[in-house]
Amino acid sequence: MFHADDVKRLIEDALPCEFVLIEGDDGIHFSGIVVSTTFAAKPRVRQHQMVYAALGDLIGGEIHALQLQTYTPEAWAEVRAAMDAA
Repeated sequence: MFHADDVKRLIEDALPCEFVLIEGDDGIHFSGIVVSTTFAAKPRVRQHQMVYAALGDLIGGEIHALQLQTYTPEAWAEVRAAMDAA
């Protein structure tokens, strides 16, 4: 069984991240936000594949599901500004 902090650490170890938030309390289902400059000019599917690659064989095994939102730092700043304005 994994903890959200373990998943977060694995992602941060594999990708240069500006921000990572992983949540999940049952040990196999997680959701999260990952912000990285490496996502620039890449389609969302490729961004998610990069995060899944960081977790390797754990995805689909010990980690049953990971619902992701991925952003470049610029896109994340826009999302946060919109949330602050709401």
